[in-house]
Amino acid sequence: MLSAFIPIWLLTGLGYLAARFNLVGAVSADVEAVLGRFVFRVAMPASLFGMLARSDLHALANTSIVAFGVSSLAACGLGLVISTRVFGRDVSNGAVVAMASGYVNSANLGIPVAIQVLGNAAFLSTVILFNTVLVTPILMTLMGLGDGPSPGIRHRLRGIALLPVHNPIIIASAFGALVSGTHFHVPADVSSALTLLGGAAVPVALITLGMSLYGGSGKGTAKDGSRDASRHTSNDAYTSAENSSIASENLNPEQRIEKSRIAEAAIALTLKIALQPVLAYLLARYALDLSGRDVLAVTLCAALPTAQNVFIYASEYALDTVFARNAVIFSTVTSMAGLWTVVALLK
Repeated sequence: MLSAFIPIWLLTGLGYLAARFNLVGAVSADVEAVLGRFVFRVAMPASLFGMLARSDLHALANTSIVAFGVSSLAACGLGLVISTRVFGRDVSNGAVVAMASGYVNSANLGIPVAIQVLGNAAFLSTVILFNTVLVTPILMTLMGLGDGPSPGIRHRLRGIALLPVHNPIIIASAFGALVSGTHFHVPADVSSALTLLGGAAVPVALITLGMSLYGGSGKGTAKDGSRDASRHTSNDAYTSAENSSIASENLNPEQRIEKSRIAEAAIALTLKIALQPVLAYLLARYALDLSGRDVLAVTLCAALPTAQNVFIYASEYALDTVFARNAVIFSTVTSMAGLWTVVALLK
C-alpha cells in the first residue's frame, strides 16, 4: 500500500524543489498561481468531462455508495458547522474546512489503494462519480459566496443560482453528465485530446501544492494572481486576540499554522481520518447490512485522505490556502496508519 503514496510525495517534493531552487525561472508565487489556475480552469475540467462522459450514471444507484455518501456529507457538514459556528469562519472558508473534513482523494491515491486491497477499482469509480456530481458542486457554490456585504435575499438567491454558470469545473461536469445520459459518442480524436489534457490535472496540482510549501505561500491567491494577505485575514474572521498569533510568513509550514487554528485543524483531521471511516463502517455493517467485502470497500474509501483539490479550489477563490495545504499534507501522512488499520481489521 505504501507504493500508492510514493508518487504523491515525489511530485509534491518536486514542486518544492522547483520553487526552492527557482527552476521555473520566475517568482515561485506567480508560477504557483498560474499553475493553480491552469489546473482549475483547463486540466481538471477536461479530466472531469472525460471521466463523466465515459461513466454510467446508474452506478450511483448503489447501496454501498449510500453508506459512503452519508459519511462523507456528514463529515463535510460537521466541518462546515464547527468552522463557522465555533471558529468564526465565513461560509466560503468554512467550505474549505468542510472539504478538508470529508472529501477523499479517490482518484490518484484511491485507485491504486483499491486495486492493491480489493483487486479492482470498481467501487472507487462510483465514489469519484459521487464526489463529482454531488459533493463538488455544493462545496464550490459555498466557496463562491464570498465575504462581502450581504445583499437582499432575492439577489443572494440569484447569485447562488448563477455561481455554477461561472465555474468551469461544474460546467464541465454538467456537460460530461449530459453526454453520458444521452449516450452521445465523443469523437475519438477529441476524446484523446481531452485524456491527454486531463492527465495533467493531478501531477500539476501536486507540483503546485509542493511549491506552496516553500517561501510562505498561503496568503490567499486572488483571482488575478496577486497575493492578497488582507483578504485572507478578513476571510478568517477570527477575534483580535487570535489574530495576534499570526506567524511570520517566513516560518515553516508547521509554524505558520496559527495557534488559534490548531484546534480547528485537529478537528478537521479527526473528522476525516477517524469519524468518516467509523461512520461509514457502522452504516455499511449495521444499517445497510452489506457483505464483508462491501463493508471493506466502503470503509477503505472513507479512510482515504483529503484530496489535493481542496488546495486548488481554495487558491482559485482566494481563500485559506494555508489550511487547505496543511489539511492535504497532514491527512495524507496520518491516513497511512488508518488505511492499514482498516485492512488489518476487515480484510
